[in-house]
Amino acid sequence: MKFGHHLKTSLYPEWTFYYLSYDELKRELKTRTRGNQWSEEDETIFFELLEKELEKVFTFQDVKSGEINRRIQNCEKEIHDIMEANSANEDDFLAIEEELSMIIADVHDLAKFTRLNYTGFLKIIKKHDKQTRWVLKPMFMARLNAKPFYKENYDALIVKLSRNYDIVRTRGNPVKGNAAAGGQQQNFVRNTTKYWVHPDNITELKLLILKHLPVLVFNPNKEFEPADSAITSIYFDNDSFDLYLGRLEKSEGAEAIRLRWYGGMDNNEIFVERKTHREDWTGEKSVKARFGIKEKDVNKYLRGEYKKTFEKLKQKGKGDKEIESLEQLASEVQYRVLTKKLRPVVRSFYNRTAFQLPGDARVRISLDTELSMIREDNFENNPRLRSGNNWRRMDIGIDYPFSKLPDGEIERFPYAILEVKLQTQYGQEPPEWVQELVQSHLVEAVPKFSKFIHGVATLMDSRQIPLFPFWLPQMDIDIRKPPSNFRLERPSASNPTTPANERGNPFSGTEDIEVLVDSLEDDEDEEDASENTPLLSESSQNTNTQLRSTPHISSLEELEEYLATVTPAGKVPKTYHGKKIAIPVRVEPKVFFANERTFLSWLNFSVVLGGFAIGLLNFGDKITVTAASFLVFVTMMVMLYALGTYLWRVKKIRKRESGPYEDRYGPTFICIMLLISVTINFWLRLHEKS
Repeated sequence: MKFGHHLKTSLYPEWTFYYLSYDELKRELKTRTRGNQWSEEDETIFFELLEKELEKVFTFQDVKSGEINRRIQNCEKEIHDIMEANSANEDDFLAIEEELSMIIADVHDLAKFTRLNYTGFLKIIKKHDKQTRWVLKPMFMARLNAKPFYKENYDALIVKLSRNYDIVRTRGNPVKGNAAAGGQQQNFVRNTTKYWVHPDNITELKLLILKHLPVLVFNPNKEFEPADSAITSIYFDNDSFDLYLGRLEKSEGAEAIRLRWYGGMDNNEIFVERKTHREDWTGEKSVKARFGIKEKDVNKYLRGEYKKTFEKLKQKGKGDKEIESLEQLASEVQYRVLTKKLRPVVRSFYNRTAFQLPGDARVRISLDTELSMIREDNFENNPRLRSGNNWRRMDIGIDYPFSKLPDGEIERFPYAILEVKLQTQYGQEPPEWVQELVQSHLVEAVPKFSKFIHGVATLMDSRQIPLFPFWLPQMDIDIRKPPSNFRLERPSASNPTTPANERGNPFSGTEDIEVLVDSLEDDEDEEDASENTPLLSESSQNTNTQLRSTPHISSLEELEEYLATVTPAGKVPKTYHGKKIAIPVRVEPKVFFANERTFLSWLNFSVVLGGFAIGLLNFGDKITVTAASFLVFVTMMVMLYALGTYLWRVKKIRKRESGPYEDRYGPTFICIMLLISVTINFWLRLHEKS
């Protein structure tokens, strides 16, 4: 798709004049380079045009952002006045709700405006440097940083909008409860599905969700700050990556151990967490358990020099059973760290926006953005670079994008992670809007995605990692989809001229800028963006194309079923960069029993056939003995074949291989051998009589 066309079809019509005049700049560039001469005067004129466009875009973004803030404040005042007067009627709430809906649409379009213009500037600068051979990018990037319209963070606006919209939506009776519900639980079980969200869709997704669920704010009396949404975790493993392999292969009882804190590095409260995987056949659910510990005690705890106690919980009225459970957890984690020689391996950082009714965990949705995985290990025996003897490295904090780190020590994940956590009664369907959300174009289902697994797989591949997760070959494939009905739209009466393709455009909204610059082409002799997408291999291309066309995969069972349909055709990549791909396969005890039953069935057939053969050998004549001898041979072949097939299947099941497991040739071969033996017996009898 050509960027000029993309810009025209994606802009908000009422703001057309304030967008970057991309086509004019492109024409100016083309006209002045027609004679292959680019003088200093041309450079000066072109730079002045860019400066003029930058000033226009920056001013509009700044003015519009201030206007939106004032409109939100005005809505807050109206809501406050209505609630104070206690005289609100339906019309008052409808009027405020319509205004908030317009503000929500403006926030979405302003975020889209910001990223489109920033992309346009990068695109035109790239074209300038390529055609004129004059390098403008470093100088103009400094100008962009001086007018950083593209660095606007809309999270604070979203929090304010969520608070006001929740009051209006509930007509002044928002759900009240402990806003930290779930955050203070020690042991909890949820049904969770995970999705990737393209940067194009992040702002729209947040604004859509807040119309149904409010943003969960732990301290509503405090003004929102970026650090409030920061979550950092340190994952532990050993030199053999036992925890990584256990979690990747979904082994029964596989554990993940991490230390987590919320906010900045100055937070003194650290949570020690253990996630334990349970297979469905055990009748148990995978559980996450955790307890708090002071930062100053973490190193001593990990060395086994400090035993965590929970005496203060007794003073708060906690039961003896709960305290005993926490003490057992602390002891078990400490024992694992010492016996398995676990140490820090990978750090994950992200900013989380959580949507949930206070005190109600039936539906909880979280969106993690700016996800980064960072090396935390000292495998190269160079403690100066990383954590040293401490449990975490101290040369970084929460300053995303961690520009001081070398590329080999950080993996900046290109998508946001959406988690939908449901606690519903047996047989109860989730809310309809949640079903529409997870089946929409805004998300891409990636069951069992793990930040820990992805971090180890991408950062530690030189450490002889034997297996990679199944989603790794998909990372270079565009996950954007055609628009669905679940999308953000303005109230129709207020915007009758909005084109149909304004919302849900596959290239709409925010995005990783460098990728967009490379994928949106604008020269007539350049290929379409879809043809320029870098692919890893033919097999991975086939796999990813099919996964993108899959309407919805939200569970391991559905993923297994889908993979089973493409495995026989060889379209699931078996390796990635020379390493095996771990395809999720559910292995329950009944699978082993089924294999044993199949083996016993073959053995039963062999015994019956062997019985007939022995009887003929003992009591038959010369011709019968000849046929019986052949039957004995067939019997031995069946027994050996059954044993070999049984052992072959046991090996594949234990390795959780995806198959195929069917027996294509054995039954046919046995039938042919039996037919031959019967034919020989018939032929000998016929020959004797003749």
